[in-house]
Amino acid sequence: MAANADLSRYDAEVEKLAAWRARSRRVRYTIYFLIAALIAWSVEAIVVGDTDWSRITWASMLDTAKRFMAVDFTIFTNLLLPALETVLMATLGTLVGLVLAVPVAWLGAMNISPLGKATYGIGRLLMTLSRSVHEIVWGLIFVAAVGLGALAGVLAMGVRSIGFISKTVAEAIEDVNPGPVEAMRAVGANRFQILLFGILPQVIPVFVGNVIFEWDVNIRRSTIMGLVGAGGLGLALHRQMAAYNYGGIATVIIVILLLIIAGEIISYYARKAVI
Repeated sequence: MAANADLSRYDAEVEKLAAWRARSRRVRYTIYFLIAALIAWSVEAIVVGDTDWSRITWASMLDTAKRFMAVDFTIFTNLLLPALETVLMATLGTLVGLVLAVPVAWLGAMNISPLGKATYGIGRLLMTLSRSVHEIVWGLIFVAAVGLGALAGVLAMGVRSIGFISKTVAEAIEDVNPGPVEAMRAVGANRFQILLFGILPQVIPVFVGNVIFEWDVNIRRSTIMGLVGAGGLGLALHRQMAAYNYGGIATVIIVILLLIIAGEIISYYARKAVI
């Protein structure tokens, strides 16, 4: 009798497990179907329904490609100064972001935030605000504030860089090894000494690596900041686009590509040397 009761309970558990798996499978397939339907609707509404397909022909695409293939090398020398300006904008923007990211990271790291959750929330809010607004929008804001020129681009990239640098550094601070910190507290070290000698040495590699990476990203950002009047290669690209000079556009794109490749190489070896 006991064996029959155990067998009945076992069969009931098996049936319950099988029913749960079937229900879970139905829910999962329903979610997959809804996601697929949403993607299909998005493609139809955005790509299919909102595109003038009558303009897209093989002849028009080949004609446009031929125009871009006629690279205008006569303006190449005129792009050297904007390319240098682009690099300087990226460098200065990264330095501005670095300086401003340090106090934000201090506020946004829970284990060292000066007033606890209050200042922690302020730090995280600043990180989110910096990262959620695109650099083009920041560029438009600073162009309106300080006028056309490279300064607006530097400020825009600096503010945009705060979010990434401060967030990664704050998370690195929260993940430090607590052993050295507790040892320093045990011998009577104050908060500044703990920060300087217990936490900072552990996060320096992360900080330096992310600053170099952000400089590499700012090289890309600075190439398009000129589209909002912030100077550099972006401004040269905007002028060629306004003149419908397809060959000039192709030349500027080539220079931008070379600049980005150079930035990739420099940042790679810089990270390798420092970290």
